[in-house]
Amino acid sequence: MLLERLLEGLRATSTTELVSVGAGVVYGVLAVRQDRRCWLFGGLSSAILAWLAAQARLPMQAVLQLVYVAMAVYGWRHWAGDAGAAPPIGTWPLRRHVAIAVGLTLSTWLLAPLVGGWTAAAWPRLDTATMLASLLATWMTARVRLENWLYWIVIDSVSAFLYARQGLSFVALLYAAYLVIAVFGWVEWRGRWRRRPADGSPASR
Repeated sequence: MLLERLLEGLRATSTTELVSVGAGVVYGVLAVRQDRRCWLFGGLSSAILAWLAAQARLPMQAVLQLVYVAMAVYGWRHWAGDAGAAPPIGTWPLRRHVAIAVGLTLSTWLLAPLVGGWTAAAWPRLDTATMLASLLATWMTARVRLENWLYWIVIDSVSAFLYARQGLSFVALLYAAYLVIAVFGWVEWRGRWRRRPADGSPASR
């Protein structure tokens, strides 16, 4: 059933969707390389996805994409180090991730009924949970926190499912590509973090 929807969506893919997918893939590849230009492509992709998500009755995803545009501006400014390089990779302690998991669960439990009641959301719980987690993961990426890739692996899996079910097949494939990129991003950044100078590790903040 899902595969049939995916194939039907691929046949009906618009040029706008294709541009968003292309810009999104470039964003992911450049982010893995810690290339500051990733935020330009990410902002373009997110602006288009905001409109597409609204049309597909995923209101929280639409809001999320608009926030991504704002975060792209922040990321562009924050990564403006020497020669446009990103700041050093840092980490967060395990206790912070546990607190985040609890906070995301409680926030979703509180907000999802409101989203379902106030909007025509097709998947209020998943839509809300991925929106909240994605906001956090985007902030972590802009702050160059290593664990952002682990969050994205989960988020991209759920997002691919949501967009595929709503008929945006190329966007679903974009998130599938993001999933692969996130795996490579985790491996690449983890290697760089391990090779950092002993006295050059940024604070966990």
